[in-house]
Amino acid sequence: MKKLSNKTVLVTGGASGIGRLMSLKMAAKGARLVIWDINQANLDRVVAEIRAITPDAGWGYIVDVTKPEAVYQAADKVRAECGKVDVLVNNAGIVSGKMFLDVPDERIEMSLKVNTLAHFWTTKAFLPAMLESDCGHVVTIASAAGLVGVAGLGDYNASKFAAVGFNESLRAEMKKRGSKVTTTVVCPFFIDTGMFDGVKTKCPLLLPILKEQYAADMIVKAIESDRELLMMPRILATLPVLRILPPCMFDRVVTWLGVNSSMDEFKGRH
Repeated sequence: MKKLSNKTVLVTGGASGIGRLMSLKMAAKGARLVIWDINQANLDRVVAEIRAITPDAGWGYIVDVTKPEAVYQAADKVRAECGKVDVLVNNAGIVSGKMFLDVPDERIEMSLKVNTLAHFWTTKAFLPAMLESDCGHVVTIASAAGLVGVAGLGDYNASKFAAVGFNESLRAEMKKRGSKVTTTVVCPFFIDTGMFDGVKTKCPLLLPILKEQYAADMIVKAIESDRELLMMPRILATLPVLRILPPCMFDRVVTWLGVNSSMDEFKGRH
């Protein structure tokens, strides 16, 4: 298990929710945290929290990760002020939570920009230095929605399926190169951070709404152990087996589990 002490970790969307919790937990392990976000107040708050744990080892930058040039310019600043990024955590995400025809075009576009395209820009910015040193770790915070379609999550599903696919391709490329750069993709069920406020689960024993502290702990452990895939809860590991079923039967199982009614009372974070 690798140590995070003195490693520089960059977390996008790290000023709130699971990004904030992961950052604080890694700071407690001695990591040097770089936080990217678009909310100045939250950013200032979490950087102060990090510096209370590890003085002079927390930095915050306002960055719109949907814009390639903004990402590349911010990456230059990070390299100049913080040094090489050892662990990149692509965590920034948004959700519309509406049936497909009710989602405005610009919102669909934004979902794909934040949840998928931003991963391309950040990884392009920091992967070359990782390859040069033959050391580094790219973490993709995806979702169980990147493994199975859900009614009311069309744009989110598409963006997370794409994020999972990008991670898989990146992992294959690193192995083909013979590189020691590692990747981790995280696919959790709903987490109680507020982003999915109002979602319900029909089968809490099988598909519980995950506690954010638990999820953050598991993700940090996955990073430390270079785990390639983290699914939460473990029952998600049965999805590849269920995919053997004809689509009509697969859909019945997923609907019986309450997956397609989970978004009926969605409110989200305002």
